[in-house]
Amino acid sequence: MLLLAASNVFMTIAWYGHLKNLATSPWYIAALISWGIALAEYLLQVPANRIGFQQAGFTVGQLKIMQEVITLAVFVPFAVFFLKEPLKLDYLWAALCMVGAVYFIFRSS
Repeated sequence: MLLLAASNVFMTIAWYGHLKNLATSPWYIAALISWGIALAEYLLQVPANRIGFQQAGFTVGQLKIMQEVITLAVFVPFAVFFLKEPLKLDYLWAALCMVGAVYFIFRSS
């Protein structure tokens, strides 16, 4: 789970960091820099999923839902504190939907 969390930090920065830091740069510059950051994300995410699947015994569905929950947990603080987006009640509703997803994907384990 720590590898997935770390990979999501890189993913969030790659996907959304350019909106603030490279706002005046051409899109292709932002894309190239984002691809470089995304490489770090993949170097963490691929082993995280392999370890989770092969050693920890998670199903692919469980890994995906965990990744989505972690993504939301990383994205909300990033959006609020880095991008200065307002904290909305919609984030809470999305989190509650994710709790339901976690319940359903793990209930038969």
